[in-house]
Amino acid sequence: MNIESEIFKRCHVNYDKLISYGFIEKEDGYYYSKKFLNDAFEARIKVDKTGNVTGKVMDLELDEEYFNMRIEAQTGVFVNSVKEEYQKILEDIKEKCFNKDYFIFNQSNRVANYIKNKYETNPEFLWSKFPGFGIFRNTKNNKWYAIIMNLDKAKLGNEKGETEIINLKVDVNKINSLLSKPGFYKAYHMNKKDWITITLDDTIDDTILFSLIDESWDLINEKAYWLIPANPKYYDVVNIFNNTSEAIWKQSSDIHKDDIIYLYVAIPYSCVLFKCCAIDVKIPFNYEDKNVKMKYVVKLKLLKRYEKDEITFAKLNKLGIKMTRGSRKISKIIAQKMES
Repeated sequence: MNIESEIFKRCHVNYDKLISYGFIEKEDGYYYSKKFLNDAFEARIKVDKTGNVTGKVMDLELDEEYFNMRIEAQTGVFVNSVKEEYQKILEDIKEKCFNKDYFIFNQSNRVANYIKNKYETNPEFLWSKFPGFGIFRNTKNNKWYAIIMNLDKAKLGNEKGETEIINLKVDVNKINSLLSKPGFYKAYHMNKKDWITITLDDTIDDTILFSLIDESWDLINEKAYWLIPANPKYYDVVNIFNNTSEAIWKQSSDIHKDDIIYLYVAIPYSCVLFKCCAIDVKIPFNYEDKNVKMKYVVKLKLLKRYEKDEITFAKLNKLGIKMTRGSRKISKIIAQKMES
């Protein structure tokens, strides 16, 4: 039983804190010792230059290492008390000298950082039975686009030992090609038709892995479509894009980046004049007058202009849109029919 690797496997060392804690730096690493159980035993711990932690417990009366605490069959009260006290010392070092990581392997944590920085998503650990399983979901539609798991290599093949994998959604036409390469496996516990498993042991280069993460995100990142009304009495929406391709608009709905917005202009126009894409959302913008109050705005990029007779209220009415008084989601099918 490797007590040290189990305790320190989801964290990395801060060497400066080791020195402050009481570790002594030597050529091959950092050393610390502490007596416990009325000075009958001594914990001797080493953190090497790569951050790996090893240790042993010495029985000071016999001047020899106390191995009983590492034998699982040894379950006596005294053995357990030695083990528990040693674990408390290790846990204290972990708390005060190590920084917590989400996952075990370096590549797994690089992946988590990449996802956090690009997609603003942190892993969610949903199962107490599997505390190392972290899922990443699109916050707009709650769909998973990645899951990192720790498991025995035997689940993937003939090797043994703990490893970490990531499951990603991929283009079905790529599956067979990827499976012919080292580091790729049929999806573990996911639909093998459009998911794939990749080991996170640096077999696959980060750049390739990150591009597959981006692809997985794109495959589940369904855009929402919005019909948003505007009253030309209060705002010159008709001329909003005369001298620019971008404009800001009040964010009164749960609009997300990349969503598609159709701006409907009320009487006397009564038609959709612009198709836009949300390129930035929830931008703080405090404004208030007698007609409107805003706390946040969304930045819109113009995609297309329409003639006044293209998407009229009469056409919307035929598609089942009876009122245009507030921002509303519309289906992708309705959006396509509006433009047809």
